[in-house]
Amino acid sequence: MSSAAASSSETEPSPSWLKPRPPIVSGEDYVASLRGRGLRVFLLGERVAEPVDHPILRPSINAVARTYDLALERPELATAVVGETGQRVNRFLHVTESAADVVQQNKMQRRLGQLTGTCFQRCVGMDAINALYTTTWLIDQARQTPYHGRLRAFVRAMQRQNLVVGGAMTDVKGDRGKAPHEQSDPDMFVRVVRREPGGVVIRGAKAHQTGCINSHWIVVMPTMRLGPRDRDHAIVCAVPVDHPGLTFVVGRQSCDTRALEGGAVDVGNARYGGQEALIILDDVFVPDELVFMDGEVEFAADLVERFTAYHRRSYVCKAGVGDVLIGAAALIADYNGVPQVSHVRDKLVEMAHLNETIYGAGIAASHESTATPAGNWQNDPMLANVCKHNVTRFPYEMARLAQDLAGGLLATLPSEHDFADPEVGPLLKKYLRGRDGVSVEARARALRLIENLTLGRNAVGYLTESMHGAGSPQAQRIQIARQMQVEDKKALARALAGITDEVEGADRDMS
Repeated sequence: MSSAAASSSETEPSPSWLKPRPPIVSGEDYVASLRGRGLRVFLLGERVAEPVDHPILRPSINAVARTYDLALERPELATAVVGETGQRVNRFLHVTESAADVVQQNKMQRRLGQLTGTCFQRCVGMDAINALYTTTWLIDQARQTPYHGRLRAFVRAMQRQNLVVGGAMTDVKGDRGKAPHEQSDPDMFVRVVRREPGGVVIRGAKAHQTGCINSHWIVVMPTMRLGPRDRDHAIVCAVPVDHPGLTFVVGRQSCDTRALEGGAVDVGNARYGGQEALIILDDVFVPDELVFMDGEVEFAADLVERFTAYHRRSYVCKAGVGDVLIGAAALIADYNGVPQVSHVRDKLVEMAHLNETIYGAGIAASHESTATPAGNWQNDPMLANVCKHNVTRFPYEMARLAQDLAGGLLATLPSEHDFADPEVGPLLKKYLRGRDGVSVEARARALRLIENLTLGRNAVGYLTESMHGAGSPQAQRIQIARQMQVEDKKALARALAGITDEVEGADRDMS
């Protein structure tokens, strides 16, 4: 077996809920593993017969495939050794065993952002596994439940077959002013509708689910802290993506139908793209072995906060995409003949400054990781929230600067099919050239890549997802407020100011 393919003990029996299959090793293996699953996928008003072959969906599959190939190319970056077994597993399936492991996740994420220029869709699963590892241990200690052992068995099975685990946290929510149990339709938050011998039946929907169609398994989690009357909504479980009770409705992305036009220039990023979908769970039976929380409402907030701490520092992936955007902006400045103009260089420096600030906060959060009682490592939550809060702002400013450097042709460039037209094509190549020595096609491709990242398909992952993914800006501000230790900071100020008694009426003669 390749070092990039994962396993725990080769003699460990596979659980009954896991279909036998050889472990995935390469990106090619991964793509093959998605064929013939019979998923209920809807896109543009039609059911998709085979998602792997759909031109709009295939770029997102290619992005996930790249995670497997990076593990083969750079195992020290994209794989990790499990201390318990000595086996090498894909880092996206690894339970962290040190601060260095958490840091390596960030380095891998930035590199994949650089290689794909889009969302590669596996971070939610990685962060969910690590958040659940601690939370299930805590529930077991308090309630004598079997959740932690079940989760460990699930993770080992995923490692053995080297599968993609996605996560589903965001409920559709209905009336945002009401708790789950107060909704007129209780299905607005995923819930247990009945408990049967050997398992539970769940119903509801999860929105904005990145890469769900490209996963093999989905881990369903609550989206918020819950009260005693929300017990049925406190459900965490794993569901195979090919379960017949799941329906996926793919969300629209700006310029997505360009993939249907038969060209390679206008799509901007010809090989890679992201993907989000609404997951509808229609009375899905989940066996007990795949249930990791059921009714323990007091642990829902702990799980959400642990997950978001991991996931908010995972947004260093945007620094990798930012590297691509900076490169494209520098490229178009060069093609336009102005790479050395002072304001051009200054704007590129500002983009780099913003990009490294994103990365700096995220990787600092990982470096400051500490061991949990369960034995895995949790990153610093304050720095993680600062990282994500930066991400809600800085990519937008970087996009503005890139569009500034690109010029108006970014939004008025004719179609690549016009360039190929025998009548008008030669005229376009005459009048839309830049500096000598640079082809018109190269200039057009650079412009289309900037458009793709700031206006088109991959602006979904680089801009809108940066705003709302892992919680919108106010969610980070709430956590920063909770963790800012303002009383400790006031004590520091009192000490340096020499304030020993601040009670009114205790003033001494200050003359």
